[in-house]
Amino acid sequence: MVKGYIQLLTEGDTLNRHLERSDSCESKMNDVRSSISKIFNGAPRSYTRFNLTRNMEGDGSQGNGYGQPHDATYVQKLGHSPRNVCFMIVATLLVFAIGYLIGYLADHRQDKECSELPLSDDPVSEEQVLPVEEEIVLDWSDLKALLEKKLNENSLQAAFKEFSLAAHEAGSEGDRSLASRVHERFKSYDMSPWTDNHYVKLQGPPRTGSNRVSFAGEEIGRPQAYLAYSATGTVQGNLVYAYYGEPGDFQIAQNFKAQLNGSVVLLRAGKISFAEKVANAAKMKAAAVLIYPDPADYSIETNTELYGHVHLGTGDPYTPGFPSFNHTQFPPVKSSGLPEIPAQTITASMATKLFGKMTGISAPGNWEGKLGVNYKIGGDGDVVTVEVNNVPTEKKITNVFGVIMGVVDPDRYLVIGAQRDSWGPGFARSTVGTSLLVELARVISDMEKNDGFVPRRSIIFASWSAGEYGSVGATEWLEGYLSSMNLKAFSYISLDGVVAGSDSIKASASPLLYTLFEGALKEVIFPLQVNSPTTGQTLYAQVGGEKSVMVPMKMDDTAYPFLAFSGIPSISFRFTDTVDYPYFGTLLDTENKLSTATRTRPARIAVAAGQVAGQMALRLVHDHLLKLDLLGYDGVIRKNVAKLHRQLYLLKQSKILPETLTSQWLASAAGSYGRASSGLHTDIRNSDLVDVERCRVLNDRIMRVEKNLLSPYENVKETPFRHIIFGSGAHTLPAILEHLKALRDHSPETEVDLFRNQFALVTWTIQGCANALAGDIWVLNREE
Repeated sequence: MVKGYIQLLTEGDTLNRHLERSDSCESKMNDVRSSISKIFNGAPRSYTRFNLTRNMEGDGSQGNGYGQPHDATYVQKLGHSPRNVCFMIVATLLVFAIGYLIGYLADHRQDKECSELPLSDDPVSEEQVLPVEEEIVLDWSDLKALLEKKLNENSLQAAFKEFSLAAHEAGSEGDRSLASRVHERFKSYDMSPWTDNHYVKLQGPPRTGSNRVSFAGEEIGRPQAYLAYSATGTVQGNLVYAYYGEPGDFQIAQNFKAQLNGSVVLLRAGKISFAEKVANAAKMKAAAVLIYPDPADYSIETNTELYGHVHLGTGDPYTPGFPSFNHTQFPPVKSSGLPEIPAQTITASMATKLFGKMTGISAPGNWEGKLGVNYKIGGDGDVVTVEVNNVPTEKKITNVFGVIMGVVDPDRYLVIGAQRDSWGPGFARSTVGTSLLVELARVISDMEKNDGFVPRRSIIFASWSAGEYGSVGATEWLEGYLSSMNLKAFSYISLDGVVAGSDSIKASASPLLYTLFEGALKEVIFPLQVNSPTTGQTLYAQVGGEKSVMVPMKMDDTAYPFLAFSGIPSISFRFTDTVDYPYFGTLLDTENKLSTATRTRPARIAVAAGQVAGQMALRLVHDHLLKLDLLGYDGVIRKNVAKLHRQLYLLKQSKILPETLTSQWLASAAGSYGRASSGLHTDIRNSDLVDVERCRVLNDRIMRVEKNLLSPYENVKETPFRHIIFGSGAHTLPAILEHLKALRDHSPETEVDLFRNQFALVTWTIQGCANALAGDIWVLNREE
């Protein structure tokens, strides 16, 4: 490509020299014409850019300030006597004859001179054609081959060594050191790196003393680990075992006559997040929550402690909905997702002591784990005291960015991100993702510099801080630049925890990205194990196809705020095993532990993960049209509408809802989305994809889908996750379905008018999304 540009520049210089000589010929001819003109009028009749400029500046050779030529005054002074008229006629004929002879001779000489001018300094014959090197255009197979060649185990292993630290908690010296290393890497790739600082309130362990748990006055333990954002204080209550803490589990515990109001609830880790467990317990009026890892779920030592957070949300919970920049001054406020009750993790050995002291009836058989004791629901005399003394701390956190600029649409960008901080070593949690982030940045920037890769759109590489506290760094960035992100960021790929095993692959994503992800798995050919008999097979084939399933995206997923808060199609994926990697959130998350879990070098699996993420990224910035599958949401919306229709029918049959309430308009909105997505496919088939502006218009319509599924009727400060399908709140389709079930069960907290309001708003959100997808307002179908 560079040689082609040099060739074109050389030919351009030659052509310029030719034009300069031609201009010289033309200049001489203009001099002749100007002389003739002056004979008639004493001034040129044409207004060049030079004399117009003089007029505008008032130095006056051509005009009088009002556009009237000076020669008009001259003509008036000549007079109109017969003698003068005859003199003028004779003089005119004479001058014309003389001028004609002068012009003929001048033109003849200039034509001869101009015809002898060569096109360049090196004359060429008419048959000789100057060589022009065509621009190098890389097709998809070229890009895949380059990615496969440049991303390798050795470079990733070196990155693991560079970005591994024993301690790098958010805002610590270790975190800042890693941020500096990432910045230097991006700088060495000429990616114009920059940083984004936020001042957030995090919660740490007690500065003096400790958190404690005791049973009937006997100390059970003083755990070193803690749950960030827990309420603090000392509480007492009867101990109740409620399995994983899901809503159904609490209902079963109540069926066993357990008194949850004012109790201390003992829960197993797993299935749902710590924050969800605590929120569910708080709804049942529990006084405190204890969470332990059961050996049935965690193959770890019985004295291993768990770290985590219990904020039912993302970002800094003390600046909900707005960024925690240092220059923002807001009154004290906190997220509604902060718990009002203390919560603490305990070890499996501590849980064994508690079960051994509990009384009451035995727990259901399927609630038993592998602690080697009898699992009890709990009795009236099982009094437990929980003391939590966590301390909030103001800390400065830093996000680091680098960018590879697009050529056609530089203001449209893909974001690839990874968490940089962790509790303890955090090798699988953060080291692998950070290493893969900088290696993908190296590979793609090298492809652009040296191999002719020309991205149509930009790629932003982001290293986040405070990910362990609930995607704090990423969320604060989104909150700070929410208006700037509108119709600019079109996708997010998360690299957090991307390697946790090697048997299967799990992914959570917007339906717009399902097809792209599956396509990458079917194209990446890479043996996961050394000397594997599956050499030559795709990743999709190696993991069995059906094992590579999409799972719902949860709030503790780092891609969640991009999808549910900002409306950016997002994906996170993980190479894993049948049993989840047990060391996330522990101080045992080391390279050795991950090697045991993957049964090979982690760098090997990281290469495969990088191939998947890299292929998705290249597809999204290389192709004329964004690889977002609009039909993915068509099926999701229709499925939810069908569920609502069935529930509405049953409730109207039961006379719980009025007969006048119909799902007709919701079904119509779903149909509008289906027709709009199909219509856009038709427009794409009928469009010239070489037309840059046409592609931009089509891509803008595609990009509107996710953002228009954010409810416009919700306040972003009060309800930050406004997505009607993946968000959190009464406005979502899943919440409306739950409301219908509650109405059917005659739950006291239900309200028919509230349901009807949310039902109407979600209908118009879907219809609005369909209208935006369909295109310009004048092409929309209007109901008569």
